Amino acid sequence: MSVAAGCQLIGRWRIVEADLWDRDYLDLVEPAYLSINKNGRGEFAFGVVNATMELEYAKTIVFFRWIGSDEGDEISGSGSAELGDNGIIEIELSFHNGDDAVLKAHRE
Repeated sequence: MSVAAGCQLIGRWRIVEADLWDRDYLDLVEPAYLSINKNGRGEFAFGVVNATMELEYAKTIVFFRWIGSDEGDEISGSGSAELGDNGIIEIELSFHNGDDAVLKAHRE
């Protein structure tokens, strides 16, 4: 499952919705995004959160562990992103010792 070949999520996605934050917060510093690369790595940014990911691939879902920062504080966690029939991905994001969030994104 770790090979990127055939994964439909490769590319850059624009995060447009979250269950814990409003759109103004998501785009606070820059337009919120999730980027899934072929090399086992990716990144996301929203609000004041920036992180890099280590990915495992399947055809319509990726699983990841991530590490990053939130206003200069180190944070980490795990998550997944799954492509829906409507072309939108649902991102489940878990913060280590913290909240769980669901975000939605469409391809840029």
